[in-house]
Amino acid sequence: MKINRFVENPLITPDDVKPYHQGFEVIGAFNAGVAFYKGETLLLLRVAERPISETPNIIKVPLLKNGELTLLEIERDDPRYDFSDPRIIHEVGSEADFIYLTSLSYIRIARSRDGHRFTIDESPFLYPFNEFQNFGIEDARCTQIGDENYYINFTSVSEMGIIESLVKTTDFESFEDMGNIFLPDNKDILIFPEKINNRYYALSRPVSSSLDRKDIWISKSSDLKAWGEHRHLLNTSKDDWDNGRVGGGLVPIRTEKGWLEIYHGATKNNVYCMGALLLDLDDPTKVLAKSKAPLMMPEMPYEKEGFFGEVVFACGGIVNGDKLTLYYGVADRSMAACELSISEILSQLESELE
Repeated sequence: MKINRFVENPLITPDDVKPYHQGFEVIGAFNAGVAFYKGETLLLLRVAERPISETPNIIKVPLLKNGELTLLEIERDDPRYDFSDPRIIHEVGSEADFIYLTSLSYIRIARSRDGHRFTIDESPFLYPFNEFQNFGIEDARCTQIGDENYYINFTSVSEMGIIESLVKTTDFESFEDMGNIFLPDNKDILIFPEKINNRYYALSRPVSSSLDRKDIWISKSSDLKAWGEHRHLLNTSKDDWDNGRVGGGLVPIRTEKGWLEIYHGATKNNVYCMGALLLDLDDPTKVLAKSKAPLMMPEMPYEKEGFFGEVVFACGGIVNGDKLTLYYGVADRSMAACELSISEILSQLESELE
């Protein structure tokens, strides 16, 4: 598979983003939803900001409540907490089992006329606005349905868990809140760009805490708000490149062969790669083909080294004929892009069926 990575990669790094909060530093600008609007490529960046601690032994944890930002200070040598994952602080003990995030995320828009060089808005587009988002807003995905409506789903995180929320915009300046659309713990929601047999479809990745399953499911809706008829779509492999977890990446792309989905898979050692699925056009609950080998894996230094290394994570794409411009997160830190041929992806899927 020929992959043309942009020479400008990484396109956006934390160093390119000015902190929104005073006394914070930007540690991530990644996993952006993608839209094409009025001649511009828009990246709906997940910007993660961390409070700067003047004392090495103190970690400051950002928390929102009733719209007010507060900081909780935790000592690094406090035996009540597990600090092994830099993204979280896990409170442990006989009566405690609680997680704090070490950063606060929100959605900020980066704009480009050529898809390569971006300017970043000064203020957030989506900033936590209810009690389900006290720990932040993460990983937006954007689906255009019709000429004017853009539906942006994102992960809302709070002490109540990880849920998926939805807003609608027509101008990327204001939005209509459409509420929470999936229960905890569910992520990687991707809404198809058109109705199929008069129903909306969406992919999701629920997490089963009892069975430790991280598979892709598919659901239906009549109004984009209430989702049901949930069906299992794709499980992790037993011993391959996606044996740890699988989840959606790009909004599904309509092709003559079927719905093309570029998804992410991770090993149990947390190496994240990209693969492809082909779903039936009239019944996307049917998997027609799946990548046996990754389409793309971490190879470049900016993909292998970062806040959480060995990660290429598909976020969104723009289709122009046979060319797919794919924007992807790297190492839980930055954004990158590449170009692929849709026909080559489909040919590879077909060859693996033989």
